[in-house]
Amino acid sequence: MKKRVLGKTGIAVSEIAFGGVEIGIPYGIGVNSEADMLSRDEAVSLLHEALDKGINFFDTARLYGESEAIMGEAFHDRRDRLVLATKCKHFKNNDGQIPSYQVLKKIIESSLEESLGLLKTDYVDVFMLHQADLEILANDDVKEIFTKLKDTGKVRAIGASTYTSAETKRAIEKGWDVIQLPFNLMDQQQADNFNFAEEKGTGIVVRSVLMKGLLSDKGRGLHPALQQVEQHIGKYRELLTDEIPEISTLATKFALSFKQVSAVLVGIDRSEYLNRALHSVDGRLLNAAELSESKALVYPDPSFLDLPQWDRLGWLK
Repeated sequence: MKKRVLGKTGIAVSEIAFGGVEIGIPYGIGVNSEADMLSRDEAVSLLHEALDKGINFFDTARLYGESEAIMGEAFHDRRDRLVLATKCKHFKNNDGQIPSYQVLKKIIESSLEESLGLLKTDYVDVFMLHQADLEILANDDVKEIFTKLKDTGKVRAIGASTYTSAETKRAIEKGWDVIQLPFNLMDQQQADNFNFAEEKGTGIVVRSVLMKGLLSDKGRGLHPALQQVEQHIGKYRELLTDEIPEISTLATKFALSFKQVSAVLVGIDRSEYLNRALHSVDGRLLNAAELSESKALVYPDPSFLDLPQWDRLGWLK
């Protein structure tokens, strides 16, 4: 497994990052309850397998249910072999307002302490804002509190998880060390920020590379409302070859073909999916022609690609 440096942090991470949401809460196509998830022992075993096969970068969050606790159980005795990223719990109040400095500081610090306890470690490599919007990113108190946590040694780098290109641009401007952002074959809008991130030394971690599994063998027989999406996904099969036999492989290689990307976050809840992800980073990225063809097959209406909304409407069951 090749490693890339996470921006200017000096932290070397595997090209594939293990996404911890699926071991913590029901998430993804066909996963409707805990009955569809791995047991705790199975999840721990899968984490060990991923580490032993070369993945050193593991991503979780305070809001991912049991994910942090499971990672703590799996990694407490091998902490020096991995890079851990977690995200702060949400801190806006019921009115959608950011609280005063002291209240905000208490929420953020308590979230970190809870994560450290569950992860059974005394530091995290990356501590991130979860769903950072423009208001949060513009708030100097938020950035100051996170920055001061680096001084304590409990955090090596600070980051923000964003959704829109405008949010990513603002996070880079504000000097966050790492940005986790959505980017994939169908929605390539965030590429507009890649050169800026490189210029500022900001580490880029790509999520949603498989669009909750749509850009894999699960992208068939979708809800009628997603008929055009399914038809578009079919176009990627025309780019498959003996070396790139699956859409999931194409999607992963596509994201990693951008030099500014430090790692691709892949949700993994089966050994089969782990091995597919590992096969995608066999050292061969897309050549110029393949990358050009993939860029050209961007979805024509990226504003429609709202997976959280699709989930709320029941289109991803």
